[in-house]
Amino acid sequence: MIVGVPKEIKADEYRVGIIPAGVEALTRRGHTVLVQQEAGVGSGISDEEYVQAGAQMVASAQEVYRRAELIIKVKEPLAQEHPWLQNGQMVFTYFHFAADRKLTEAIIKSGCVAIAYETVRTEDGRHPLLTPMSEVAGRMSIQEGAKYLEKPMEGRGILLGGVPGVAPAKVVIVGGGVVGTNAAKVAAGLGAQVIVLDINVDRLRYLDDIMPKNVVLLMSDAYTVRQSLSEADLVIGAVLIEGARTPVLIRRQDLSRMKPGSVIIDVAVDQGGCVETSKPTTHSNPIFIVDGVVHYCVSNMPGAVGRTSTYALCNVTLPYALPLADKGYERAARENRALQHGVDIAHGRVTNEAVANTFGLPYQPLW
Repeated sequence: MIVGVPKEIKADEYRVGIIPAGVEALTRRGHTVLVQQEAGVGSGISDEEYVQAGAQMVASAQEVYRRAELIIKVKEPLAQEHPWLQNGQMVFTYFHFAADRKLTEAIIKSGCVAIAYETVRTEDGRHPLLTPMSEVAGRMSIQEGAKYLEKPMEGRGILLGGVPGVAPAKVVIVGGGVVGTNAAKVAAGLGAQVIVLDINVDRLRYLDDIMPKNVVLLMSDAYTVRQSLSEADLVIGAVLIEGARTPVLIRRQDLSRMKPGSVIIDVAVDQGGCVETSKPTTHSNPIFIVDGVVHYCVSNMPGAVGRTSTYALCNVTLPYALPLADKGYERAARENRALQHGVDIAHGRVTNEAVANTFGLPYQPLW
C-alpha cells in the first residue's frame, strides 16, 4: 500500500504524522511511504532521517494526497486540503467532527474513509490514541495557566504555588479524566490548592487514592461548579464525550462569579468547549478576555511541543496504522474492535452515532 504523510498546515502546528521508526516498520512490510518535504522539521526530524528510514520525499501535499491510499496526519484536513481527498482513501488523524459541521460535510462529500484517533476505543473504554495528547495538554494547561496568571499577561498577578506567608493559587479542574488528572498532578506538585470535579464517583475514589492532600475531589453538578468558580484563580476545562460536542458547563453569566484577572484554559475547545464564551485560538494569538476573565482556548495545545508530542503520538498510532496498511480498513476494523470504533465516516456514510446525532445526519452502522 502507498502511505502518505503530508506536512501539517494548521496554524502553529509543529507535529508530524509519522516518525522514522514508523517509516521503517511500514517499508519493511513492503509498503511505500511518501513524506512531504520538511514535514518533520517542526518536530526536529530532517528529510534525511526519513530517507534513511526508507521514505520517498515528495515536493507537495497535493502529490501526497494524489498518490496515497492511506493518509496519516495529526490534525483534521483543512479547507484547502478538502479538494485533494479521494473516494475510498483512508485518512487516519484527529478529526473532532462534533466541533466542525463544515469539515463533517466535506468528508462526507469526498467519499474518503475517516478514521479518527479520538474515537478509537478499547473494550475497557480507554482511548489509546487520545491519551498521550491528553497527557500533554493536561500538563501544558497548568504551565500556560501559570503564565497567564502573571500581571503582564492580563492575569491576577499570582504565583501558582505561592511562597511562605502567601497563599498559593486555587485551581479548579472540571473533569477528572486523563487531561484533568495530569493537570491536577502538575498543579499540586507546584503547590497550588486544587479542586477536581467529576460526575463519576468511582473515578473520584480512584483519584483520592493517588492524589496528594492538596487536591480536593468533589462531585460535579451545576451548583458545585458555580460555587467553585467563585474561589478559582485558574479553571481548567477538561471534559470529553467521545464523538460528541462537549457539554457547556460554564455559562456566560457564571463569569461574574470569578475574580477579575482569573484564567480559564478550555482544553475541550477542540470538541466545542465546555465554556460558553470559548472560541478556538492559536498559539500566535492564544487569549482573549471576556468580563475580566482571561480565556486561553488554543485548539492544538500539544502542537507547541512538537517533538515530545509527535513521538508520544506515533508510539501509539503505529500499531493501528500497520494493520490499516496491511489489510485495508474493512478487514482491520473487523479484526480489531477498537479500530472499528474509530471509523467515523466511510464512503459518504456517517458511521459514528454521536457525530450523526450532533448534526442531525443519518447514522449508518459500519457493517
